[in-house]
Amino acid sequence: MNKKGILFVITGPSGVGKGTVLAEVRRQKDVYFSISATTRQPREGEQDGVHYFFLTREQFEQKIAENGFLEHAEFSGNCYGTPAAPVDAHLEEGTDVILEIEVQGAMQVHRSRPDAVRIFLAPPSYAELEKRLTGRGTETEEAVRMRLETAKHELTLAPEFDYVVINNTVEQAVADVLAIMQAEACRAQRVTLH
Repeated sequence: MNKKGILFVITGPSGVGKGTVLAEVRRQKDVYFSISATTRQPREGEQDGVHYFFLTREQFEQKIAENGFLEHAEFSGNCYGTPAAPVDAHLEEGTDVILEIEVQGAMQVHRSRPDAVRIFLAPPSYAELEKRLTGRGTETEEAVRMRLETAKHELTLAPEFDYVVINNTVEQAVADVLAIMQAEACRAQRVTLH
């Protein structure tokens, strides 16, 4: 019987469909979806402890000093990080945990938690990613261009991950992620026979 949960880290470039794929994975499998901490102000409708843990910069820096994050970074003047305590508590209870984080954060988690299973969600092609990002219509051309430049670099890092799932269709990507989770649960080193 498995005693401890498995930490899954899912990453990929902006626009690849991480949120859509993971929403369906969570619908089909009972997992703890890690909530990030941030120093940014809550947006309308966001609740502390539901969407994010909203911290002051001082609280955030204190958590860093206490090694309280699995990973953390600063974007656009705000800090973001994955609190370690709730992740560890769920893993100890035997619940699998999923982190949805950006690529550099996933690399940080691997350094502190080499046993984490890292899944890179990739687009079927760079052209398709470009189409998805421009099709959103939510960002300026400059913002899309910057995301695409970042994505070019991030795609070169995919071979460093344990698995690469191509998000050609949401249904297939979800099936692939669930198959990886099942296979990892059956790894010999995770199963104790009595």
